[in-house]
Amino acid sequence: MSNLIRVVDLYKSYYDGLTELPVLKGVDLEVESGEILAIVGASGVGKSTLLHLIGGLDRPTRGQIFYENRDIFDFNDRRLDGFRNQEIGFVFQFHHLLGEFTAVENVAMAAWIAGENSEAGYVRAKDLLDYVGLEGRLAHYPSQLSGGERQRVAIARAVINQPQAVLADEPTGNLDRRTSEAVIDLLWDLNKQLGQTLIVVTHNQAIARRADRHIILADGKVSDLAQIDSQSS
Repeated sequence: MSNLIRVVDLYKSYYDGLTELPVLKGVDLEVESGEILAIVGASGVGKSTLLHLIGGLDRPTRGQIFYENRDIFDFNDRRLDGFRNQEIGFVFQFHHLLGEFTAVENVAMAAWIAGENSEAGYVRAKDLLDYVGLEGRLAHYPSQLSGGERQRVAIARAVINQPQAVLADEPTGNLDRRTSEAVIDLLWDLNKQLGQTLIVVTHNQAIARRADRHIILADGKVSDLAQIDSQSS
């Protein structure tokens, strides 16, 4: 496998008036194509911040992120929007589905934004929802779906444009244990079937142990103590 993502000397600070609040303090990281990587660490260490930067949802204070040797922060806003839509898939703890649209419309929306025609986007969205086990829920609205079903819709939406990488931020944080395991099984299966890189931010050590590799974020950097406890949280 070759490197898909390379993070170089990444810093991110926020500001409260004139007070700097540093979160990331020089992160270096390489992620291989097709790899499943878990990012773990205590609350507030910057795991979600790092994931959002990798996905181009925010810009760093300093540093670079390369996708196949392209520095995404050299992109203008319009090109960065296209990159996020077509080359990155996002799955968040809260599904962020659009309540006024059905499950199939929520999934197809990402394809339509990318320029796919209405019928083709709908057909691919239907096929994906069939694949994730929601063939009978296409016309249901988010309010009519369970938490696990909503997250399955969000996963289908994340992969419809066949992105190079799927970034999942605590994707099971709002789910019970049985539903969480089903969602993780689905993400792992999609990684295997589609060959997409998967990066998961998680507090769950059992999930981290299932990954091909994990890193621990501590004090704004990748820790050398990359050891997962034997007991799941």
